[in-house]
Amino acid sequence: MEKLELKIPPVLLVVISLLLMWFTHQLLPHFTVTFSFTSDYGVQLAGALLLLGALVIFAGIYAFRKAQTTVNPMTPSDASSLVKTGIYRITRNPMYLGFLLMLIAYAVYLQHPFTLVWCGVFVGYMTQFQIKPEERMLNQLFGEPYHEYCEQVRRWI
Repeated sequence: MEKLELKIPPVLLVVISLLLMWFTHQLLPHFTVTFSFTSDYGVQLAGALLLLGALVIFAGIYAFRKAQTTVNPMTPSDASSLVKTGIYRITRNPMYLGFLLMLIAYAVYLQHPFTLVWCGVFVGYMTQFQIKPEERMLNQLFGEPYHEYCEQVRRWI
């Protein structure tokens, strides 16, 4: 299992998830849920989730840039500082949370409940093969301050 750690860039995993959601929607069209009174609201909700996801991602990137540390998720060992301000007071992984919100937005837009399964797969994969390896590395780099931060702020939300 360690061979999968930090191997697939998160953005690529988002693209793969989006494609799997689209294929699920195409292959199982009979399971699409449409409500006449929510069709416009569904698009609006999807748009709001998409915008929220983008804002969360940009807030995470902004905090990293402000701290002058790496944004590259494939090399967490390059982190030069522990970021605990801004959005990082709410979630330890705002960029991944933003990606998840975007995937949920797409599921809402497709109006297909089975597409939400891929959101769960995304969370599981990201937690196991991206976030946990990052956490091990950050714990080695920053020690007790990082451990305390992990106790105060949740991994996702």
